[in-house]
Amino acid sequence: MSTLPDHGRELIPRPEQTPDALRAALAVVAPGRLPEMQATKDEAFAKAVEWQSVSPVQSWVLRWARDIEIARRPDLSSRLEHAQSRLEDADPAIAEEALRELTAVLDEAMKAVRG
Repeated sequence: MSTLPDHGRELIPRPEQTPDALRAALAVVAPGRLPEMQATKDEAFAKAVEWQSVSPVQSWVLRWARDIEIARRPDLSSRLEHAQSRLEDADPAIAEEALRELTAVLDEAMKAVRG
């Protein structure tokens, strides 16, 4: 019996939703995005202090958990890249379908990380 979900192979296990675990996972699946992650983390923490709310930090964690979910799953990553490549197609129907697929990928990844 396989321990892998129905979506197929995963590059790494799903990380815990902590800044350190997310950073370690991103370093494996998309190391080129580490500077972006740090910049958005700094922004989220600054907003949290300014707003006196943890919601910016919670949003940051969910956003990166979602993006790592996509990067660690070749099935989602492939679908995302394919949809992104068609977003600005000259044919509006193709661009519209690409937008629907992009939304579906993001929704599926968010559902997976939220449990």
